[in-house]
Amino acid sequence: MIVNCAVYEDGRRRPGEDLSLEEAGRVCHEQGAFVWLGVFEPDAAEFEEIATKFNLHELAVEDAVKAHQRPKIELFGDTLLVVVKTAQYVDSNEVIEVGELLIFVNPDFIVTVRHGDGELSGVRERIERRPDLLRHGSAMVLYAILDHVVDGYEEAAEGVDVDIQEVERQVFSEERTNPAERIYKLEREVLDFTAAAAPLSVAVDEIARGHFEAVPDELHEYFRDVHDHLRRVNGRIAGFRELLSSVLQANLTQVSVQQNEDMRKISAWVAILAVPTMVAGIYGMNFNDMPELHWRFGYPTVLIFIAIACLTLHRRFRRIGWL
Repeated sequence: MIVNCAVYEDGRRRPGEDLSLEEAGRVCHEQGAFVWLGVFEPDAAEFEEIATKFNLHELAVEDAVKAHQRPKIELFGDTLLVVVKTAQYVDSNEVIEVGELLIFVNPDFIVTVRHGDGELSGVRERIERRPDLLRHGSAMVLYAILDHVVDGYEEAAEGVDVDIQEVERQVFSEERTNPAERIYKLEREVLDFTAAAAPLSVAVDEIARGHFEAVPDELHEYFRDVHDHLRRVNGRIAGFRELLSSVLQANLTQVSVQQNEDMRKISAWVAILAVPTMVAGIYGMNFNDMPELHWRFGYPTVLIFIAIACLTLHRRFRRIGWL
């Protein structure tokens, strides 16, 4: 359950192995130090012990265990709860894999609870290389996590953009294909992407505006930068939705045009074949007084008439674009 647990003091990680939960609960109250505890998909019993050590509110604990929360920010006493959705685009399946992070931020500690994808080891390594930033405390770790998540959004957006361009080329290609299913699938993934990224913008904006004491004033500009990146990503996602709607409409139009072309071709061939069918039907009546019935050249004359009539119709239909 516990992925990593370390104490940071004066911008640097305290040497030694990861702390136990007992040690973390004791050390987090030391002056000038804070604990970063990383947890992966805990159950209720496991997380209850963590909640006791760090004095987390019972409602926040319930959110952390059940997950499936909407991105939001809530204040419980002096502890800030930030719920974040992570997003990773899997190009092979053309799906957005959404994970969830619940981040408890307190001047004495930061507890990250991860559900699904959203590995934070790279964030920890990167922030540990910046002691000048870590000196700002746990709020700077929150910034590093949010910045990492939004960077993931931008990478996912790039993947979606590439696939939408492929769909556009497929719709307007000369090959007779119908990518409607692929378009609908991409629309579904973009909707999930929107549900993950759009609500987070409100939460980050509240932090950047200085609504919470857990985030020092000198860090507000960092969160404003994250908010700007997030707004740019949300703008791209909104553009994806509009573009996919346009592509779907264009695809439906293309299908309708193709069906009309098929119907014209079928109608043209039916009209051509109607000539020999009509002549054969007339002569198939076997009346004694049929015109030219006993004439030596009657049979080849009828065949020539049928051929000329069919070729004339075929030429006419080719000229008007039906064949």
